[in-house]
Amino acid sequence: MAAAEDNRPREGHPATSPYMVRDPEAFARNIARAIEQGGRAVAAYLKPHEEGKPADLIAEATTEVIKTLGRIGEYWTSDPARLMEAQTRLFASYFSIWQSAVAQAAGNLAFPPPSPSSDRRFSDPDWTENPMFSALKQLYLATTRWAEQLVEEAEGVDDMTRHKARFYLRQINNALSPTNFVLTNPEVLKLTAETSGENLVKGMRMLAEDVEAGKGVLTPRQTDAAAFKLGENLATTPGKVIFRDAVCEVIQYKQTTKTVFKRPILIVPPWINKYYVLDLTPEKSLIRWLVDKGHTVFVVSWVNPDYRHADKGFEAYMTEGILEAIGAVEKATGEKKINVVGYCVGGTLLAITLAQMAASGDDRVASMTLLTAQLDFEYAGDLKVFASADQIATLEAEMKQTGYLEGSKMATAFNLLRSNDLIWPYVVNDYLKGKEPLPFDLLYWNADATRMPAANHLFYLRNCYLENNLTKGRLRIGGEKVDLSKVKVPVYNLATREDHIAPAKSVFIGSAFLGGPVRYVLSGSGHIAGVVNPPARRKYQYWTGGKPRGRYEDWLRRAEEHPGSWWDDWQAWLEALDSTRLKKKRRPGGGKLKQLGDAPGTYVQERA
Repeated sequence: MAAAEDNRPREGHPATSPYMVRDPEAFARNIARAIEQGGRAVAAYLKPHEEGKPADLIAEATTEVIKTLGRIGEYWTSDPARLMEAQTRLFASYFSIWQSAVAQAAGNLAFPPPSPSSDRRFSDPDWTENPMFSALKQLYLATTRWAEQLVEEAEGVDDMTRHKARFYLRQINNALSPTNFVLTNPEVLKLTAETSGENLVKGMRMLAEDVEAGKGVLTPRQTDAAAFKLGENLATTPGKVIFRDAVCEVIQYKQTTKTVFKRPILIVPPWINKYYVLDLTPEKSLIRWLVDKGHTVFVVSWVNPDYRHADKGFEAYMTEGILEAIGAVEKATGEKKINVVGYCVGGTLLAITLAQMAASGDDRVASMTLLTAQLDFEYAGDLKVFASADQIATLEAEMKQTGYLEGSKMATAFNLLRSNDLIWPYVVNDYLKGKEPLPFDLLYWNADATRMPAANHLFYLRNCYLENNLTKGRLRIGGEKVDLSKVKVPVYNLATREDHIAPAKSVFIGSAFLGGPVRYVLSGSGHIAGVVNPPARRKYQYWTGGKPRGRYEDWLRRAEEHPGSWWDDWQAWLEALDSTRLKKKRRPGGGKLKQLGDAPGTYVQERA
């Protein structure tokens, strides 16, 4: 029997480098195959552009990026001394990094290597232990900090321009991270050497598939889409569709308790996403939790619009959506008072609807719960970057051709808000490492985008993000001015502390415009995880405090922190309003409305 190979380094024979290719011939073949797949991806990207179809969101934003960052550059280049001082600052940091790298390579203990970074992108040990990669990381971080300082220190720049400059610079910095390239990512380099480039072949194949699937627009796959199917392992709470019109379906869920609360609950989700984020897997489902608590739950499932819905505006979504849904709940249960819940932009629309109902004397709503919903948009966060007058005009011209906004563009905008979590890790994992992403229900939902009808989307962008008309008293629906102070019902107003879409401060400020008592609650985590946080998981925390008046920062400083989920607090609030239970069986439709099919319905199945 042959002796086992001894791989220990011998004198004069250094250990094999983890960056050394084991099989040069296989590596050469795989690089050729990777290039071939890369060419396929380029062809798929160019095809729709050659046909004159609209560009993707990132391409459309290029002019705006150049103009915005150019305003920052004007400040620094207008004074040679100022520019020289900024450059000297950068080069001084470069020289310090270079000295440290040379000393680290020489084993000089007077220059210890930098501590490992808490940035997850640089988790591989070689980002600290290898002098070359350590220097590369530090050069990148120093450059990004320097560029960010230029934005903050530029004088004579208005707040919105600075806000946009921060956002655009963050996207550029994130994209240019050395972790995003094969030759400057030690983890990818080692994998490439180990597999003789097979990872790049797989990665380029997935890249080509994703560009082809996006019809020229690249959206990195975030999860194994084949692992999920609506009605089987997502959106599984039993129920029936009891109403359907041109803009929505209404689902009523099957009762699971012997007694039920007298007041039913109607949930209005955002139309920019699909409702089943509130009914993911059974253990994460807010809808199932409410049903098991004894609530009769209804949810609006918005249509995934196409050209036929181009003229369906805000008013149509209010009348044909929320008001029709309230009518369906009343018919199905016989109740004259209901609790309503609005999530994100669904909450914005719901508050507007309640203001219009109050103005007309319609008092069928007993309470309103808003989940990460904005009413005032002065501090609306990074989404304002996409809502300048020029960008909205461009969007309007584009949507005139189709009648709607492609769902992929909204998905890209949301992903850009957290590009270091939702874009670049998947670029590296999918296309550089060649690894299929793991199944993840929330990311499946995130990728299940919906289209936006032209009239509705443009109305929302102009009146909310661009002009902030709702809280300024200038918003009109059906010719009538909307007055939020007419909403006198009790309101549970939930914000999440790390929200990139509806910032907690923005949600807090909106509370002051409502006319009734408001319980403002702040949940830990972000826009989705802070809302979809079942008590059984014992994750995060929430804060409660006094009335939401004055400054958000002052409220937060005085607020009391509670461990776990806000769901139980909300349940206690609902019961305090009316805890009456009925010993009766409520079947979907209540015998008054025809059952049109099983949950999750048909509208949610339509793919963008």
